[in-house]
Amino acid sequence: MTRRVLLLGHGAQGRAALHDLVHGDGELRVTVADADPALPARVASYPAERVSARVVDAADRDAVLALMRDADVVVEALPGPMALPTGQMAVEAGVSLVSSMYYRDPQERDPARIAATERAIAELARTADARGLTLLTEFGLDPGLDLVMGARALSELDEVHEFHAYGAGIPAEGARDNPLQYKFSWSPIGVMRSYHRPARVIHEGRVEEIDPATLFEARRVHLVDVPAIGAPLECYPNGDAAHYAELFGLSGRVREMARYTGRLPGHCAFWDVMTKCGFLETAPVEVGGARVSPMEFVAELLASQARFQYADDEADLTFVRVDVRGVRAGARRRVVYDLIDRRDFATGFTSMQRTVGYTLALGARLILDGALPKRGLLTPLDVPYDLVFPALERHGIRVTRAEQAWG
Repeated sequence: MTRRVLLLGHGAQGRAALHDLVHGDGELRVTVADADPALPARVASYPAERVSARVVDAADRDAVLALMRDADVVVEALPGPMALPTGQMAVEAGVSLVSSMYYRDPQERDPARIAATERAIAELARTADARGLTLLTEFGLDPGLDLVMGARALSELDEVHEFHAYGAGIPAEGARDNPLQYKFSWSPIGVMRSYHRPARVIHEGRVEEIDPATLFEARRVHLVDVPAIGAPLECYPNGDAAHYAELFGLSGRVREMARYTGRLPGHCAFWDVMTKCGFLETAPVEVGGARVSPMEFVAELLASQARFQYADDEADLTFVRVDVRGVRAGARRRVVYDLIDRRDFATGFTSMQRTVGYTLALGARLILDGALPKRGLLTPLDVPYDLVFPALERHGIRVTRAEQAWG
């Protein structure tokens, strides 16, 4: 039986998702929609009976709705700000969807806008559930696989005292040849935005708000040694641990909880200076009669230089760790799940493309197969571990587990 997938976006992650959708299931027929006029040429290597291209701007609501109504599931691989509106269109069109993005803007600070977004999400959840649709959100690498790993680790303890999650996308050995020891494996402006968003952690049982101006300060950064990476990682808080404490059912019970991003040595000191000098501010400044956002300027400047991009013979590396500490059967235990992945030169896909794009494709198949335990607005916490990692192992994406006494 032919099953129809609409892939919105043929960027880096979308290309990997398309590859996996086509090679992972002979019954799938994929329509790829992107605003790039070169899209038909870019997908011409795929059999025409399996893949078709539509040059469509994602902002063209009527065109997108028409494509959605002709699909059995939508894979949304668009920029972050488009995630919630696209999810709303999917429910209007009566089709399920998978996305790697947040529906809540982590950078939004206006209470009125935050409240409006929460109301929109609540209404979307009610409507999706009433119509028997599935909207699987945040189903990428981080967030995504990290949350699936976290739920698994938590299930192994009777009491949870600490929860630490780490994510890193960095150059592998041999590609660490620029002053930042960093290259872009996803959107440069997306990286800059993540460097300037507030974070929330739980410390000694209380929620602590972290101003983005202090993210990279030495007092916020700690080192994690992962021998397989070949260098220690500088880890700084990035994300809303309090939000995930609620989703995990840990609010009021966990003493320490944080989400961290990892970078190679020296990175945090550089960006601490850049942040404090205003290079990540979004308010435009006037330069030669033009209004320029400092953040957008920095993103474009770095993106324009080949030394901050991966060459065809260079590998990136992704790392996710979930480190959970607590009590099981009266004994203090520490459980650690690690994922380390590298670029696949056979396909050419970077590790970031693999871990996000292949995860999106898997989400689409799980929805099509009716394998998920419920419908409505879902997060990775609603996806059982055993549905995810055995399936990703065919791509060589594997997780290791370690356990030891704690304290």
